[in-house]
Amino acid sequence: MRNKLFTGIVIVLLAVQNGFAQKANKPEANKLEVNKSEADTMHLSKIVINHVDFRKKIMKVDLKMSPVNSAQDLLRKVPGLFIAQHAGGGKAEQIFLRGFDNDHGTDISVMADGMPVNIVSHAHGQGYADLHFLIPETIKDIDFGKGAYYADKGDFNTSGYVNFSTFDRLDNNLFKIEGGSFNTMRAVTMLNLLNRNNKDKSFYVAGEFNYTDGPFDVKQDFTRVNFLAKYSQWIDEKQYISILGSTFSSNWNASGQIPERAVEEGIISRWGSIDPTEGGSTSRTNIAVNYRYLANENEEFSSNLFYSKYDFNLFSNFTFFLNDPVYGDEIQQTDNRSIYGLENKYIRRFAFENSSMTWTSGAGFRFDDIKDLQLNHVYQRDLLLDRMSDGSATEVNVHGYTSLDYRVGKWLINPSARLDYFTFSLHDRLASLPSAKETSAARVSPKLNISYTQNSNVEWYIKSGFGFHSNDVRVVVAQDGKDILPYSFGSDFGVILRPTANMIIQPAIWHMYLQQEFVYVGDEAVVEPSGKSRRLGFDLSLRYQPVSWLYLDGDLNYAHARFIDEPKGQDYIPLVPTLTSTGGVAVKLPSGFSANLRYRYMDSRPAIEDNSVRTRGYFVNDLVLAYGKRKWEVNLQFQNIFNTKWNEAQFETETRLRNETQSVSELCFTPGTPFAVKTGISYKF
Repeated sequence: MRNKLFTGIVIVLLAVQNGFAQKANKPEANKLEVNKSEADTMHLSKIVINHVDFRKKIMKVDLKMSPVNSAQDLLRKVPGLFIAQHAGGGKAEQIFLRGFDNDHGTDISVMADGMPVNIVSHAHGQGYADLHFLIPETIKDIDFGKGAYYADKGDFNTSGYVNFSTFDRLDNNLFKIEGGSFNTMRAVTMLNLLNRNNKDKSFYVAGEFNYTDGPFDVKQDFTRVNFLAKYSQWIDEKQYISILGSTFSSNWNASGQIPERAVEEGIISRWGSIDPTEGGSTSRTNIAVNYRYLANENEEFSSNLFYSKYDFNLFSNFTFFLNDPVYGDEIQQTDNRSIYGLENKYIRRFAFENSSMTWTSGAGFRFDDIKDLQLNHVYQRDLLLDRMSDGSATEVNVHGYTSLDYRVGKWLINPSARLDYFTFSLHDRLASLPSAKETSAARVSPKLNISYTQNSNVEWYIKSGFGFHSNDVRVVVAQDGKDILPYSFGSDFGVILRPTANMIIQPAIWHMYLQQEFVYVGDEAVVEPSGKSRRLGFDLSLRYQPVSWLYLDGDLNYAHARFIDEPKGQDYIPLVPTLTSTGGVAVKLPSGFSANLRYRYMDSRPAIEDNSVRTRGYFVNDLVLAYGKRKWEVNLQFQNIFNTKWNEAQFETETRLRNETQSVSELCFTPGTPFAVKTGISYKF
């Protein structure tokens, strides 16, 4: 059945493109040239589909027509990417993409201004990616890619990558204040500290304050403070430097995942909690220096040096009284580290008589100095009952890559390869031997991408490549350095179509194989193996802008994910998304009025390997209305406008409540946001 489905999709694509090819052979009165002016790329008709920055140009239009104002919304801008928050707002979101439950970042590479966001060997989960240090109004670009086809993306680039870039300079100062349901408050300030007319230098600062009690019976008391400063300067005509500093801190209470039976039996409300002492605090401070040298029009070099100081303290209770019927099962996870890194890139362009070539190579390293990595059994945050895991560690990743973009005629051929080398060292403070244990591993990741520009309306592409994700340092020690860098192999076959000047359609079919791996379960301090897996799927993306003030977008994604070595019927991969869709309608009138209606849909998913327990699907709608005139803008935001009862995070978990004699395995969930209203006003000067 699946083979017939994929064959049918290919036949349809071939038939559709033949129609476009006939149309493309007619004279084009509106053929567009690449325009370097950013303002001229704010409309679909201005985007050349074979432009090297095609994804970025599409995203610029998305951001202009459907702006974001929360860190969570930033991730949702990636087509096919879903998130779930299940710990009071301060914990990193659970991420879903291309048939992967990425947990908090296990199989997706997340970056900000070239700095890695993923945290290796994290106290809560491998690859933990907390983006809450970003201020949404400072984001200029969102670059993304699905699959592991990009030589400059390494660890965790399995299902895909996302890279956020902040503005180098501000066009205006900004002050914004918002408030709404559940005692929600937010304030943002962005200020230029140098004269905006100075084209060679820029220096601005930005700050954000967030607070909410949330809809839960136990107030979230969620507080987050963000600050960013960025200085940029052209030293001369060839040299450019930027220095970025950012910091954030947050603390919160959480109601956690609650068992369905506790709500059905009236023990708690849908917004209640079994353990009201869940929650935590976290902070991250970043410093990054980026240098760029333009030797000539064909040669350039860039270097990015970064440092991060990170702290994390999380209290969770997933099983309640399963293991300790007296004090309960609350755990504390603590992470304290410094991260150092350097990325260098060299680009050289060559022009031949009938072809051209761009050679890109890079090298760098990342060093994590982990001072504290703990898992404790505690009672109501205050009383330490048992220290389950306690250690310090270091982890170093040295890497290099090289890539060729060879253009000849209508073809672009891009072979590349990447080498990653890791060294791990763990000092287990609970072990009898005081010395640290060390080991190392390496991974080579070749890739090959080919595209064919049939005409200005049709471009075909095939992408293929190996990727990988590293494993927790505690897994490395437990496995004596074996099976610690599981690789993936995948490929995409797709096409970019422009049926009209104002419409772009992107269908693609894909597959991915993932090698057996070992996963460290940070909540239990155990290593849990999982087998080989295979994923097949298709993506369909549509962007349509019939007139400058009206924008329609939609994304449909399907994934079929199964374990390879398990018997049929026992081979489902828990929590992976199968069918998802997002989209909306945006109106932006010259009069200053704008409206943005969005939807997101996730189908029911298997919650356990035999598919006997399934999560509940959902369809949720949000609406934003705004009116702006010159320097002022007011907005009115409606979340979940139809007050849909939906579950944001869902897990099949064995739990026991205080008065129960036997444990029960069932769905535990965090309820999704009910109908909520937020209004705000902003002033640019």
